[in-house]
Amino acid sequence: MELMTDQRFKKTIKYLRALLIIGIIGTLLAIICFAGILVYAKVLGPPPLAVPQSSLYYADDGTIIGESHNGQKRYWVPLDEIAPELVEATIAIEDRSFYNHNGFDFKRIAGAALADLKAMAKVQGASTISQQYARNLFLEHEKTWKRKLLEAFYTIRIEMNYTKDQILEGYLNTIYYGEGAYGIQAASQFYFGKNAADLNLAEASMLAGIPKGPSIYSPLASFEKAKSRQQVILGMMKENGYITEHDIEKATATEIQVTGEHTHSRTKVGPYFQDAVKSALRNVLNLDERTIELGGLKIYTTLNVKQQEDAEKNIDRLIADDSDIQIGLVAMDPKNGHVKAMVGGRNYEESPFNRATQAVRQPGSTMKPFLYYAAIENGFTPSTTMRSELTTFRFDEEGRPPYTPHNYNNMYAEDEITLSQALAVSDNVYAVKTHLFLGEDTLVETAKRFGITTRLAEVPSLALGTSGVRVVEMASAYSHFANGGKKVSPVLITRVEDHKGDVIYEHEQVKEEVLDPDAAFVTTHMMTGMFDRKLNGYASVTGSTVINDMTRFYAGKSGSTNTDNWMVGFSPQLVTAVWTGYDQGTPIELVADKTYAKNIWVQFMEDALEDEPVKAFKPTKGSVGVYVDPSNGKLATEDCELRRLTYFVAGTEPTEYCTVHIHEENEAKKEHDKKEKKEKIPWYKKIFQWGN
Repeated sequence: MELMTDQRFKKTIKYLRALLIIGIIGTLLAIICFAGILVYAKVLGPPPLAVPQSSLYYADDGTIIGESHNGQKRYWVPLDEIAPELVEATIAIEDRSFYNHNGFDFKRIAGAALADLKAMAKVQGASTISQQYARNLFLEHEKTWKRKLLEAFYTIRIEMNYTKDQILEGYLNTIYYGEGAYGIQAASQFYFGKNAADLNLAEASMLAGIPKGPSIYSPLASFEKAKSRQQVILGMMKENGYITEHDIEKATATEIQVTGEHTHSRTKVGPYFQDAVKSALRNVLNLDERTIELGGLKIYTTLNVKQQEDAEKNIDRLIADDSDIQIGLVAMDPKNGHVKAMVGGRNYEESPFNRATQAVRQPGSTMKPFLYYAAIENGFTPSTTMRSELTTFRFDEEGRPPYTPHNYNNMYAEDEITLSQALAVSDNVYAVKTHLFLGEDTLVETAKRFGITTRLAEVPSLALGTSGVRVVEMASAYSHFANGGKKVSPVLITRVEDHKGDVIYEHEQVKEEVLDPDAAFVTTHMMTGMFDRKLNGYASVTGSTVINDMTRFYAGKSGSTNTDNWMVGFSPQLVTAVWTGYDQGTPIELVADKTYAKNIWVQFMEDALEDEPVKAFKPTKGSVGVYVDPSNGKLATEDCELRRLTYFVAGTEPTEYCTVHIHEENEAKKEHDKKEKKEKIPWYKKIFQWGN
């Protein structure tokens, strides 16, 4: 019996020794495995903490005009820009030992396991803030062992490579607060219409309770449950020593106003403009679609909110509701090319096609200023005369058909007219004569100098704008006149920052003179003629219908084809191009439809510049201004009925004086003297004549 007991004892000792050895080996293996995990985590380095965030678009004054629409509202804010009450409330309810553990609260895990065991169900969570952050960043929320193991690994990596404040900041910026709001800034703006830095204790303690169950504890889902959860959190904050009983009473009594509205997505300022900005982000900055939509970018644009509203207001006011006419409008600062307003159509929701940047339409006579600039460079002057009459141009080339341009309403001067008047009344015959004299390639090359990039055909009718261009191109091209001949191109974006605030793009203005400044100024001054009735001739100047609406100095040119109406004009501060027409190229037949472009242009310019000083176009040092008779371009005398100040490139101004009116004056004087002599017959001769 004793022998059997002794054998059993030895056998037990043997098993215990084996278990001890196995335990030691297992422990060593576990230590080695854990150490390996730590080393591996360290080798991998810090995991990226970037999460999908809404990209924000800013106007030129720093106000937010829109954001990317991905269904999630995320705005990253630093920890020091989050109300301390919210930070304390979150720690109190989510992880009161956050600053004391290394990612795992084993005491809390044990307590949760015991509670679950007693209830025979999952009744209590034990995830720390670090674990939740790891889950939000890298994992799906499915409840599997694989996910839990990966969560633990990511938690280790986060804790090893980031400070507690960095982890807490990331957690608060990624946790879901319901209603599409991810992160405390989006939640603060949605629920209370304020920034996270401005939350009070009542609001903070209510927000901190939402993540446990957004569909349950959101004040929009159930205000009573949200208040109940708030009381639990306030109690936990007191228990942690963050607040006092008096603070709880004050917070409980504080009235909470819930707005329930996302700040930036309700209204979208300049939707066509924002689409153009996104296109520039893709094609100019080479950013991919995901980065643009989810990268948390801050995109600083050139848009002026007031001028954008002015453009949209005047379009809505002036175009009849029942009209199918469409519109493209671009307003630009000529000094730097900054696009201040853009409208690509009557209704973005019905048609997002951007007629300001995408449509290619015939510009009509708005091409003439480029032609006449080239003419000035090649020896023409504002006083150069040609005959305005119905003309058929025939060409030597075999098979090339003759070309007969027509003036509006088939009206011609049937006489010599000056270049200034030809531009002001938009004489087509003069334009084609000039175009063919300079050579058909001259206008093509000149347009390129002005920044026109669409292909232009070298044909006689190019002088009359038969090759299509884009509205934004015309605004940019006319900016070369307004700024004195300096290179400029459309600018939509001034700066882009990533989600960290690092600048990844900044526009740099290139200073380059591409036009002769004297010729550019002389052409600009000629372009003021469309608003000057002194240049009326066989037809009225083309801007006569809007002159009475103008309160400042403008230069410009209108243009029309059977299917397109244009007005492109500028002051020294702003250039605006307006196109109106039908999308399908239907002929414009109604008189009212033909007036929209000019009327919208002048009303917009007046509204957009109402707070700006009135500025005139400043003559260049190489230009000379003299008074000429508008009818013939010669130096005006005191006998001329009309005298107009006209600028010329120095050395090309006229030297011959107008004699037409002197001759007329002499004839009139002779007739007057003859009549007067007849009236002054002596009395005695009168008696003699009477007697006879």
